[in-house]
Amino acid sequence: MMKFIFFLFFLFFFNKFWWFMSFLMFILFFMFIFNFSYYGIWGNISYFFGCDYISFGFIMLSLWICILMLFASESLYYLNYFCGFFLFMILFLLIMLYCVFSMMNIIFFYFFFESSLIPTLFLILGWGYQPERLQAGIYLLFYTLFSSLPMLVSIMYMYMYNNTLIFFLVNIYYDFNFFFYFSLIIAFLVKMPMFMIHLWLPKAHVEAPVSGSMILAGVLLKLGGYGLLRFLMLLMSFNMKFNFIWISISLIGGSLISMMCLRQVDLKSLIAYSSVAHMSIVICGLMTMFYWGFCGSYILMIGHGLCSSGLFCLANITYERLGSRSLLINKGLMNFMPSMSMWWFLLCSCNMSAPPSLNLLGEISLLSSLVCWSWFSMFFLSILSFFSAVYTLYMYSYSQHGIMFSGMYSCSLCYVREFLLLFLHWFPLNFLILSGDFFVIYFY
Repeated sequence: MMKFIFFLFFLFFFNKFWWFMSFLMFILFFMFIFNFSYYGIWGNISYFFGCDYISFGFIMLSLWICILMLFASESLYYLNYFCGFFLFMILFLLIMLYCVFSMMNIIFFYFFFESSLIPTLFLILGWGYQPERLQAGIYLLFYTLFSSLPMLVSIMYMYMYNNTLIFFLVNIYYDFNFFFYFSLIIAFLVKMPMFMIHLWLPKAHVEAPVSGSMILAGVLLKLGGYGLLRFLMLLMSFNMKFNFIWISISLIGGSLISMMCLRQVDLKSLIAYSSVAHMSIVICGLMTMFYWGFCGSYILMIGHGLCSSGLFCLANITYERLGSRSLLINKGLMNFMPSMSMWWFLLCSCNMSAPPSLNLLGEISLLSSLVCWSWFSMFFLSILSFFSAVYTLYMYSYSQHGIMFSGMYSCSLCYVREFLLLFLHWFPLNFLILSGDFFVIYFY
C-alpha cells in the first residue's frame, strides 16, 4: 500500500501540468485495480496500511472522482485561476482519503478522517462562487469538529482497555456505556449526514465549486458510512438496544427531506437534499445489523457517489452557460442544449434507482433488510421511494421541458470533454452491477 502513497507524493512535482497529472492518476487507478486482493481479509499490509474489500471499493471511488474533478474544473485551467494550488489541494485531499480508507489503526484513522476536512474547506473558500461560502465553510468545520471530539475521547478509552487500536485486534467484549457508544458513532452520523444534523451539507454544496460538490457528494459523505461499517462491529451489544433510535430518525427524516426537495428552486440545493434522503436509507440499512443491510449500504454508497457527482457536473455545465442555477431560468434546456438532454435523462433515472444502475441493487438489499427488521418501516419506505422518483422527475421535466428563458437566444453545443466526463460517471454506475457478487462476498 505504501508504494501507491509514494506515487501520490511524487505527483506533487507535476502540479503545473493539468492534463499530464490526470493521465498519471489514470495510470495509478489501473495499477490499483490489478492490486486487488480476492480474499475477505486484510491484505497488502505494510506498516499501519492494509486493504480489504470495503477499503478497495472506497479507494477506487476516491481515485475515480478526483480524476473526474480535473475534467470538470477545466475552466480554472484556461482562466489560470490558481490552478497549481488547486491541483495541490486535490492531491492533498486524495492522499488523506487514501490514508483513511487503508488505515488499520483507529487513532490514525481518526487523524486522517479529520484532516480530509482541511482541503475541502480550502476548495469551498478558495474557489466558491458567493460571499456566503465563508459561512458555509464555518458550518462544515464546526459541525464536524464539534461532533468528532467525543470520538477521540472514546478511542482513548478503548485503548485503555485493549492496549491496541488495530481494527481486527480490538476486543468487543469489554464493558462500556451509552455515552461511549454515542460518542463513537455521532461523528459518522454528522458526516453522513443524518437528518437534524444535516444543515451544513446544503450550505456547503450550494457555495462549493463543482469540484468541491463532486468530492463532497462522491466521497466525503461516504466517510461516515465507512466508519459505521468498521465501528458497528465493535459495538454489537449496544447496537441491539439503541439502533432503533437512529433508524426511526432516518426513516422519518428521509421522508421529510424527500418532500422538501419538491420545493427547491436551486438545482444544486435539490441534488444536495436528495443526497441526504439517500444517505438516510444507508444509515437505516447499517443500523439493522443484517447481512443484506451491510451489503446494500456499501453498494448504494458506491452507486450514489458516482450518480450524484454526475448530477452536480450536469448542474455546473448549465451554470457555465446560463450563469444561474435557478430552475426558473434553467427551463427548456432540451431546446437550448439538445445533446445534453440524454445525459440528464440517464443520470436522473439512475438517481431514482432505475435498472440497471448500482443504486437499484443497493436499494433492493436495503429495503429487504429494513422490512425484515420491522414491517412498520414499510410505510416510510414507500413514501421515501415514491418521493425520490417524484423529485427526480420534477428536476428532469422542469429543467428540460417548457419555454426557454427569454435571455437565451441560440442553442449551445457541448464539448467532447463534457461528454467524456458524463460517460465516465454513467458507465461504471451501470456496468458495475455485472460484478455485483464482488460487493457482497466480503460480508460472508
